[in-house]
Amino acid sequence: MVSQLKTQKNIEPVAQVLCEKVKGLRKSRGWTLENFSEISGVSRSMLSQIERGQANPTLAVACKIAKAFSISVGELVDEPWTSSAIEVIRKSDPSFMYRNDSQCKIRTLSPLNMEKNIEFYEVTISTKAQLQSAAHFEGAREFITVEKGRIEIIAGVDSSTLEEGDSAHYRGDINHRIKNIGIGDAVCFLVVSYS
Repeated sequence: MVSQLKTQKNIEPVAQVLCEKVKGLRKSRGWTLENFSEISGVSRSMLSQIERGQANPTLAVACKIAKAFSISVGELVDEPWTSSAIEVIRKSDPSFMYRNDSQCKIRTLSPLNMEKNIEFYEVTISTKAQLQSAAHFEGAREFITVEKGRIEIIAGVDSSTLEEGDSAHYRGDINHRIKNIGIGDAVCFLVVSYS
């Protein structure tokens, strides 16, 4: 394992940027070092050393870390000349599938590697199913547009029915749910704002 990285007493500036970036990206996703290790295929101890600036990862390890975050190695070290001005999220990319079960499919449409106060999702809710959410951070709001189907939004004690093409916004800092009350799958676009 030690052969996969070089340990240095005086870490280089680019490596320092990488250490801070890796730690920030991991924390922004709510991953523990154990989660991150499972996702990236890099040992927990190695990731810990990288985050503390005690090690420089080899190119192979850096590639595994970048892949776990769905970014390029250049983006991992914040070198603007190594990354494209356009970031594409492919429908077929499984890393953007947040949830996929018989009740609901949630695909994130916003970049996973950015610290952000807005999240953008495509939500598909099966017939007679619902997506139930606990309260988010104080001040959170959700904005929803129905692309297909018929839904009911319940936020706290209030509710409203939406048809295709309708939009609504509601408090996300209280318990809320989106219920499919139509025939067939309901497809919605959901924006969550934490500002």
